[in-house]
Amino acid sequence: MSTQPDPARGAAVKATDRAHVFHSWSAQGLIDPLAVAGAEGSYFWDYDGNRYLDFSSQLVNTNIGHQHPKVVAAIQEQAARLCTIAPGFAVDVRSEAARLVAERTPGDLDKIFFTNGGAEAVENAVRMARLHTGRPKVLSAYRSYHGATAAAINLTGDPRRWASDTGSAGVIHFWAPFLYRSPFHAESEEQECERALRHLEDTIVFEGPATIAAILLETVPGTAGIMVPPPGYLPGVRALCDRYGIVLVLDEVMAGFGRTGRWFAADHFGVTPDLLTFAKGVNSGYVPLGGVAISAEIAATFETRPYPGGLTYSGHPLACASAVATIDAMAEEGIVENAARIGEDVLGPGLRELAERHPSVGEVRGLGAFWAVELVRDRATREPLVPYAATGEANAPMAAFTAACRAAGLWPFVNMNRTHAVPPCTVTVSEAKEGLAALDEALTVADRYTV
Repeated sequence: MSTQPDPARGAAVKATDRAHVFHSWSAQGLIDPLAVAGAEGSYFWDYDGNRYLDFSSQLVNTNIGHQHPKVVAAIQEQAARLCTIAPGFAVDVRSEAARLVAERTPGDLDKIFFTNGGAEAVENAVRMARLHTGRPKVLSAYRSYHGATAAAINLTGDPRRWASDTGSAGVIHFWAPFLYRSPFHAESEEQECERALRHLEDTIVFEGPATIAAILLETVPGTAGIMVPPPGYLPGVRALCDRYGIVLVLDEVMAGFGRTGRWFAADHFGVTPDLLTFAKGVNSGYVPLGGVAISAEIAATFETRPYPGGLTYSGHPLACASAVATIDAMAEEGIVENAARIGEDVLGPGLRELAERHPSVGEVRGLGAFWAVELVRDRATREPLVPYAATGEANAPMAAFTAACRAAGLWPFVNMNRTHAVPPCTVTVSEAKEGLAALDEALTVADRYTV
């Protein structure tokens, strides 16, 4: 792909964008979107010739990097053969994509319902759980993000929920474990696990177990902060679900398909949910695709009873062809294993070394190609670098940090007082080290705001 600068073309692209595109999660008059000219591997570039190392994987979804030739070719070949067909037909690429996903999901999650993305996957998983149990309520964690559609946004825990929260969607929020900012005053991972499980069971008991259809958890929360659950927590949640007849739904939209160094994050914890949602890494977002992996017991509920849900583009052939090519490429090229190695040998040690030298770093945590750096004003008190849900001037320290990253040729994933190191799972050792060096430089800017 050409990387020759073309500022005039870039200006035209941005002008048309500003005239006609309505951007998500944004005050339209306050944004200045970068006009992107192209991308390849771990990098993308603008029309002025600036190249950025993508430490965001866009929205933590380009797990196989940009423009993987095998996936691009698969989309082209499928488009030449069969662009689209209704979801009621049996199609080779749809069947094969479902088989490949089911082959990698834990336990008996062998039926796949395809959606267009992660939010729709969550919507349908919750609907399945409610219909299967005949119960109305769903429990989800405060530090979470599950999507922006009607049920998914109510299930979300972070502030993006507030503007659309109806307060009547049958959603109950609870505190999941997070030792660094423990709501349970725990002093160890063991205490945090024990107290978080006790809190969850108390919530179940006081809400009425017979009213609760499902507990929905991101296996490893993503945008909310990449808080790896302590040993024993997810098996404990599984046991509570079994005890009270509650469906366990694990949201692997961001953590799945190699991101944590395993095919699914659940593999780290030896837990099989009843329903598992996925999207993003299933085909690195080359064509919109998501889905729900369904256990045999829940699938049986709809064996002779119609499932009341569907999508015009469920299992779209172009999306499924890209998923088949993605999963095959990940297996053939050892991409999941690469993410695990990079995390263990480069990102983890490198980020911890940065933490030792920068007073703005409060904690580093993660797995595989999935890491968070918690930025603080005061290490002793753990006061965040910016307040919760900060905007405008209150968010100036994080804005300055973000600008410093971009000036150093790094495109970060920033949320609240955190930066996430989430490069493609194909990232090389040299690229990871390049990213760490840019973070080192940008953290000196964050350090200026510490006490």
